[in-house]
Formats: sequence, C-alpha cells, structure tokens
Amino acid sequence: MKTKLIYKTLAACICLLVCSASAQAQTSEEGKSLFNEDWQFHKGDLDLKEKQIDNANWRDVTLPHDWSIEGPFDAQWASGTGFLPGGIAWYRKYFDIDSHDSNKRYAIYFDGVYKNSDVWINGTWIGRRPNGFIAFEYDLTPYLKRTGNEILVRVDHTQYADSRYYTGSGIYRNVYLKTKAPVHFKTWGIGFATPEVSSEQASFIVTAQFQNTANASANLKVQAVLTDASGNTAYTESFPAEADVNTSAAIVFKGMVTSPKLWSPKHPNRYTLTLNLLDNGEIIDSQTQQMGFRSLHFDANSGFTLNGENMLLKGVCIHHDAGALGAAVPKEVWAERLQTLKDLGCNAIRMSHYPHQDYLYELCDEMGFLVQDEAFDEWARGKNKWIEGWNVGTPGNDGSFEAFAEWGKRDVQDMIKRNRNRPSIIMWSIGNEIDYPNDPYTHPVLDTGRNPQIFGRGFKPGNPSADALGILAKELVAAAKAIDTTRPITAALAGVPMSNETTYPESLDLVGYNYQEYRYAEDHQKYPDRIIYGSENGDAYSAWKAVTDNPYIASQFIWTAFDFIGEARPWPKRGSEAGILDLAGKPKPDFYFRQSLWSEKPMVYLATANTEENARKRRNLKAEWSGDKRTPTFVAFYSNAEEIELILNGKSLGKQQVIYADDAMPFFKVPYQDGKLEARAYVNGIVVARNLLETPRELKKIKLTTAALPKVIKDPSVIIIDLELVDKNGTLITEKDEEVNFTLDDSLILLGVENADQSSHRSFTDTTQFTHNGKLRAYFKKTGNTGNLRISPKNDTLKALSYTIK
Repeated sequence: MKTKLIYKTLAACICLLVCSASAQAQTSEEGKSLFNEDWQFHKGDLDLKEKQIDNANWRDVTLPHDWSIEGPFDAQWASGTGFLPGGIAWYRKYFDIDSHDSNKRYAIYFDGVYKNSDVWINGTWIGRRPNGFIAFEYDLTPYLKRTGNEILVRVDHTQYADSRYYTGSGIYRNVYLKTKAPVHFKTWGIGFATPEVSSEQASFIVTAQFQNTANASANLKVQAVLTDASGNTAYTESFPAEADVNTSAAIVFKGMVTSPKLWSPKHPNRYTLTLNLLDNGEIIDSQTQQMGFRSLHFDANSGFTLNGENMLLKGVCIHHDAGALGAAVPKEVWAERLQTLKDLGCNAIRMSHYPHQDYLYELCDEMGFLVQDEAFDEWARGKNKWIEGWNVGTPGNDGSFEAFAEWGKRDVQDMIKRNRNRPSIIMWSIGNEIDYPNDPYTHPVLDTGRNPQIFGRGFKPGNPSADALGILAKELVAAAKAIDTTRPITAALAGVPMSNETTYPESLDLVGYNYQEYRYAEDHQKYPDRIIYGSENGDAYSAWKAVTDNPYIASQFIWTAFDFIGEARPWPKRGSEAGILDLAGKPKPDFYFRQSLWSEKPMVYLATANTEENARKRRNLKAEWSGDKRTPTFVAFYSNAEEIELILNGKSLGKQQVIYADDAMPFFKVPYQDGKLEARAYVNGIVVARNLLETPRELKKIKLTTAALPKVIKDPSVIIIDLELVDKNGTLITEKDEEVNFTLDDSLILLGVENADQSSHRSFTDTTQFTHNGKLRAYFKKTGNTGNLRISPKNDTLKALSYTIK
C-alpha cells in the first residue's frame, strides 16, 4: 500500500481531493414525496393464501414505526437487543394514483425495514430485502390500478437475539412514493467528483445515468445548473443525451468553479446542483442536490488534512436509537442531539455499525460533521449475541451473516450509491470488529499475542481461520471501489495482532484500530506505509494523548456519544451506559471532561465525589453541592483554561493549574458547608468561564424548558420538553423523584417519555412517568390543531406545581 492514496476515476486522477454532492435524503427529485401516512399495522403472522389479511386486527400507524420499542420489556428476550421483543408483523396501505397521465411510472422507496421484508402490490410479490439497514426501491408500475391499490409489507424479526445492539423492528425509516416520466434519471444515478479543489478553483466531473422505459428512442438534453447559497449561478451548461428503447444510458461532463466556498465542519458551505432532463425543450425529470466542495487526504505520517489543513478528527460513535423513541427517531431529535455534539467540540461521527437514517447524513452535511459510513458488524460468520447480559452466560449466534453470501456485496454497494455524493462522508467502512479474536475467527498467534480484547483466550483450532478475513475483505473492497474511488475504504479492527498475520489490513486503504492505542507506535514502525487511525476508543485521557502526541494518528472515535438500548448488562438493565450523554441526550460528567479537551470555547465544570480515589479517577461524580459538615468533599474540575479558582460562599479556597493524568485528575479537598460553590477559570490572569453549584433546598417548582433546535430545522413538527424538579433558586433536586402526569388533547401526540433510568421498564408512551435524578424528557408531535398540554405531579400535596401549556 502506498503512503499517499491516489485514485483513478473516469479520465480523472483523484488524489482524495473530493468535491461531494448531497445525495438521496437531500436530493429533491421531481415526483418524490413522503409516503408515511395512513398505514395499518398488524402484530403477528398472516397467511395470504388463507385470505387472513382482510380479517386481521389492524391498527392505524404513521411511519416511521418501530414495534419493538412498544415492548413490553421482559427478561425472556435478549440483553443484546435491550430485552425487547422481535417477531413477525405486517403493514398495509391503500392508495390511488393520478388518472390523468397513463405514461407515468411509479416506484416505492424504503429507507430501511428491519428486517427480512417482503413486499406485495395488489397481490403480486415484488421483492425481498434481508438487510434491515439498507435502502431499496421497487417499481410498482406494472401492477397498479387507478384506485384502490393495496401494498403489503411483511417484516420478519423472529430472530430477536440477532444483534449485539438494539435494532428495532418494522418500517422504522421513511418511505417515499416516486412518480417518474417514461425517461428519467435513475435512483442513485448521479455521481459527482473533482480532480482538483482549492480556494482558487475547483474542477468537477458529473456522471448522470438515466433510463428509457418508453417505446421509442429518446433524443434528449441534460441541463446542468450550479448555484451558490445566495442563488448566484456558478456554472450552467447543456449536453445532448440519447437512450434506446428500454435501455439505460449515461453522460459524463466536466466543469469548473472559480473561488469556491469550501465545505468544512466550521463552515459547511454548500452549493445546489440542478440537473434537468429535457425532451424537445420540455423538462421531463429533474434532480436537485445540495453539495459541498472540499478536499481530503490521509497520510501514513501526517494523519488527516481537510482543504489542505491538518486536522484531528474529534469523533464519536453513535447508534441509531434515541431511548424512548427506539429506532424511529424524528429528524428534530437527531438535530438537537447533533447540536449537543457541536457544543462538545466534536467534528466527526462514526455511523456504527450499519447505515443510518437518510436525514441524519443530511444533517451532518448541513451542520458540518465528518462521517465514517459503515456497512456491517459481521460478514460470513456470526458473532456472539449475548442473551442473559453482556459477557454473561451462553451467547446465541443468530445474525445478518446468514444473508451475507448472497447480499453482502450488493449491500455495501447500495450503501455507497445512496451516500456517495455527500460532502460529510470521508471514508467507507466495510466492517466493525470482524476480527474479534475467537468470535469466531482464530489464529495461532493468539497463544502469544497481548491483545486486551480476546473472548476465550488462546488459539482455538476448531474455529474458522483468520486467513478468511483477507479474502473476504478483498472482495468487499473491490465491490466498494466499483462504485466510488474517491474515498478510502476502511474497517475497524479489534484483533490487530491476529489480523496482522493475514492479508486483511493490506486490503484496506485506512486501518482502524479499536482500543489498540498501545500498538500505535509499534505498528507505525513495523508497517510504515499503513495509515492508522483510532476507529473506536475509550475515554481515558491517555487515549486522547495517543492522538495528540503522535502526528501519524488522525483521530479518536469515542465509544460512545449516547447511552443506547441493547448491549445491556443482566436484567433489569435495558441498555448500555457507555455514553457521555444519557438516553435522553443529556450530558454526564464525562461529557464535560471531553469538552475540556475538544472545545475551543472557554469552559469549566465542577463535580463532587465522595472519595479522593473517585475524584482522581473520574468515577461516580455528581454535579451537586450537598454533604455532611463532618466529612470532607472532593471537588473535581474540568477546564480548558490554565488555572481554576474555587470559591465557597464568597471565600477563595485557592487556585490550581489544570493538569490531567489518567489516575491523577485535579481536585480540591473541601470542608463541606451549605451554600454556593463557584469555579472561576483563568487564562493569562483573566476570568474566561465560571461554573456554580448550589445546595438544593425543598421542591418549589417544576421547571419546563422547550429544547432549542438548530437553525437547520425550519418548521419543526416535533416538540421536545425537558422537565426538572427544582428549588426556589432553580437548583436541581436529584435525591427525591416524583411521578408526573401528562394530560394532552388532540393538538399533540405523545411519542415517548425518557427519564434515562436504564432499569425502568415502564411503557414510554404512558402518560404517567417518574422523574429520574430529578429530570425527564418528553417528545410530542404536533397535529396542526390548537390545544393544551397539562403537566401535573401525581402527589396531591404538589398539585400547586401543575402547569398548563397552550
């Protein structure tokens, strides 16, 4: 492998200087509309031959819909998927089509159905897709009637223990109906790449594929218009195009833009590319894409550069769920979560371990995040799926590997086609921890290696050989590069010592190391042309120092940004608490530790511990000031300033420099007394940030806040309301939780309530919920009607604290 990556595409030599256009979710296609309303749902299997469909017990649902999150939680299910059920279910929808144009064609596009979906239109089966994370489309035209069309979708998630994390079940992502002319652009048929990008000029190459389903050859024109954010035309041109009867064709053209506004995390500038397909001067199809100009480059010695500037990837890993909402998460919720990550100082996201919702990539384009898109968590062999609790008992082995031989290459190609033009995406990952030692692949080196992540230590001759990893990786990389050569192909390796004995790493352009910081220097010396980066990492300070102290390491991707459902410890836990934010998307103390390392905005944060060891090691910290005068309190602090002054009830307790070490984090030992504890952060002797803790008093108020959404959300249909129990000074009360009632009329639909308690099993749509540590978050969907929302404590002695919101 060469130290500098050079790719060839068409007639262009692209040295990872890529100008990308937003694709599917941000693509405005003429005739494409959301198809989420007026569906019906039936839990349980039905027999089409026995005509059970009409007699089934259907209920109305609006998509996206995740039936697993409806529960109930039960210890009989699997810890890996959050102790929630799977099963089989059906969806049904009736619809009419335009009766005025018999030449129109129709297609249905699913952004993801988990899993094993079968689709029928008017009684005819039209397709099956095993992978629940991959988008797919079916042509409906040959089977349609003018009125009364019936579409049926059967979803089979019988293997409820098929994953190491929560997947959800059902049509849990957007569905679109597409109306097309007989000659039209193909879905995912537009590609955008650039041989050169700089602040002076950018050249680009567009590939546009179109399809002719008409009964005659077509002599067409493709009109291209590129405009900047202000609507100014940066490029326009027209090109002839031809397509024979019932064939596909493509045109390729080049262009140039002077003084482009480059896309970056700090300045996510985008352009609008509009392609019109014209027949005799009439527009018969049109696609509009938001795109961004940026160059990227990875180097084995100097790490990552964006637009010619060296940059550290301050990354996090995320799963697709959001606590109470399961996998059917509205765009508004992810926008609010991404804004929190922006406040953290994060600039990169790993879509672990599968393709995510279409709008999530759109938000990353708009808000400025660098993205690793990932295809698989397993290939041809299944991994251990924990059932009784993480690393507890006997694991199961169901999983997506069963469909890999038939679908694996197509799945990775479809992932890339869907998103290949996005400015946010900088690498494609073909797999996560496929090489986890002895799970199932093995190698004799495991008898001598020092890899800390080994299940069943030592070589296991009865397991499949690790040599297969290099063979499979080579095939997947070839499939990926058949679609896109403008980005590097990577994978996240867990068993690097074992993989180093195979051809797996050399098959990749970039080699991701999961929790392998101890190997960075050794492998950089041994494999000088290997481009190494941190693909999944713990949050220890030393793990970040392994990035900042080694210029050849480009990144850290923290596991994980948010707590998530699944990968749970034994019952009654329902999810993983590995996040630096909880299930409701609220920061934990570790969030502020990370913010002190990553954010450029001055900050300081205080938290208390009951022992010196906990303060030194960042364990069991609480952002509250309460205690016993007879016992000293250990006050930990995080800051990106130079020194911190601690002030208790107006009296200075001294200053300390901000110096970090893994087991020696800074803290003050403070004799406790009620009142106010303030931290002041100094740079060059000037106060740049403050943080205040205050002793909580008795409950006096329920504080309600509507979460602010970033400006990229123009017309939100979802409201996020945060509730806190506070005293007269607004100080959060965490020691005594209350049960709260929500009373709503037809102006709102309750989507879910999340209190971030990982042991809570109450239905998320129950209108009576407990706070946890004094807080909870509720998600509502607006219906368009006007009305009231009343929030009241169930405790009769607190009825005076009730609120009514119009």
